[in-house]
Amino acid sequence: MTEETAVDSGHTAWILISMALVQFMLPGLAFFYAGLLHRRSVITMIMQNFASMGVIFVLWFLFVFSLCFGETWHFFGSILTYPCFLNVDGEPLVRAGGVFIDDIPGLVFAAYQGMFAVITPALMTGAFADRLRFKPYLIFIAVWIILVYAPFCHWIWGGGWMAEWGVWDFAGGIVVHTTAGFSALAAVHFLGSRAKIMKPSGGKPDNTPHSIPFVALGTAMLWFGWFGFNGGSALASTGGAAVAAVNSQISAATALVVWCMIEWFRNGKPSLVGLCVGAIAGLATITPCAGFIRPWAAFVVGLLSAPFCYGCCELKNRFKWDDALDVWGVHGMGGALGSILVGALADKNVGGFGASGELFGKQFAAVVIAAVYSYVVSILILMAIGGVCRLKPTAVEIVDMDHSQHGESAYLDALENDSKYAGTFFAEVTGIDKAKKPDEEAANAPVAAFQPGKEKAPPAAEAAARA
Repeated sequence: MTEETAVDSGHTAWILISMALVQFMLPGLAFFYAGLLHRRSVITMIMQNFASMGVIFVLWFLFVFSLCFGETWHFFGSILTYPCFLNVDGEPLVRAGGVFIDDIPGLVFAAYQGMFAVITPALMTGAFADRLRFKPYLIFIAVWIILVYAPFCHWIWGGGWMAEWGVWDFAGGIVVHTTAGFSALAAVHFLGSRAKIMKPSGGKPDNTPHSIPFVALGTAMLWFGWFGFNGGSALASTGGAAVAAVNSQISAATALVVWCMIEWFRNGKPSLVGLCVGAIAGLATITPCAGFIRPWAAFVVGLLSAPFCYGCCELKNRFKWDDALDVWGVHGMGGALGSILVGALADKNVGGFGASGELFGKQFAAVVIAAVYSYVVSILILMAIGGVCRLKPTAVEIVDMDHSQHGESAYLDALENDSKYAGTFFAEVTGIDKAKKPDEEAANAPVAAFQPGKEKAPPAAEAAARA
């Protein structure tokens, strides 16, 4: 290893820390989403997010890293360049006979980028909450990471045609947020609303967050991890990382304040949920331009992101799209806005290139391509999966996704009826587990399901004592 290709210990340490920070974001996302849902979908949401950490990283190791960063085959990188991390070791990553990523070990780069691949499909889970069974979900994210994420990752970050054309994406406005956001919207449109699934049982979805502290905890974890997400994308412990990290803080803080002000004005009082969503909107929007703009521009991004994403969420409501947790409005449209703003706010003294009309047009075109491609391909993937297995839960299963899909409950009282959500007594749906024998089912079933307006019957011993 020559001095020119030597590994820098400081840069390596920062990217290792950033890798851990981005990994930490995924349980943060799980808590954020789970808190926004009702209490009988908590296990399902966390399970979907955590499963991505396993399934996607295994695929990343086997061949997806090579599809993203291998020698270009135009649409994909060559699967023959780095299969199973072949030729990826403790030295700088080499491709086509030259150093591709310098100063850090190839293994560190591959693992760090793998964290982005892991969290991207997990972002979609909040949109189609309660509408995709676990097995088809696993198939969907496995195919999606190959057909949607890998091409855009290669085209922009892997030296593909978009990079050659002059499209820039610092940390994933297009590669991560736009692809996930518009794929999520496609899933929402294809799977339909929760109300439609529940109609046969007379129920309706409950959009009231079951645990706002979970939402706040998830936001804190995501915000903390985002310093590695954006700051680490400089791939070095330099001034560029500092710019990206500080710009991220400025945008998030500004969007948080503006979102609160919007809610305060419209609803008469600010909410903690709105505060948290505003911060995430600011972080998602700054992501593609974090390392390309000055701090004053990050403030502008924060000012714009809150009303823009808020308006997109309101538009979704007007169109009655059942994007349960506003993934399209916050991540999809926030990432798209930030990617386009690169063309208007980039500073040559910060990122090495400046804003221009030509760059603005290229960024806009890249966003449109990503949105349309992600939407169409996601629809086709779901159609194909639906041809071989059932995608959606039944009207009975959706009442308690945790029990029907995983046989677990997040809370001890989760088997009691939540009339706001179910619209039917849980006693009517205790036959979800068809594998149990009738006598076994009866033995394990609640003695009496909770009925609104009535007290539970006291235990026999307690009743006798009262008598």
